[in-house]
Amino acid sequence: MKTVSHHSALIYVMVIVSAADGVMSPNELRTIGDLVKTLPVFRDFDTTRLVAVSQECGEVLQEADGLAAALGLVKDALPEHLCETAYWLALEIALSDNRVALEEIRVIETIRRTLGIERLIAAAIERGARARHQIA
Repeated sequence: MKTVSHHSALIYVMVIVSAADGVMSPNELRTIGDLVKTLPVFRDFDTTRLVAVSQECGEVLQEADGLAAALGLVKDALPEHLCETAYWLALEIALSDNRVALEEIRVIETIRRTLGIERLIAAAIERGARARHQIA
């Protein structure tokens, strides 16, 4: 059975959300790159591998039951303390286009359930993400 690192799992989450509506927008791709370059959780990740890891995720998503397979890899790879981080990353990607597609909402809810994030915790993370993206 294939396994991935916790870094790859976090990247998979972002790619999954970005691809949910069938279009990986330039804003979403830029946000993924920026987050990988700046967040402490990626401090020891070789950023030159970002494209390769993203492509690996895309290949998994193309398989039969690809979403379930990719999320299974994510769940197996993430330690419990990074599940909320993964959920926040999913929200950051969805919000990067200043609109959230229905498909993205469905995928984010699936991610929440897969990672076992309680609704109240998810609501707090969602509120923080929305506050971060507010404009005047």
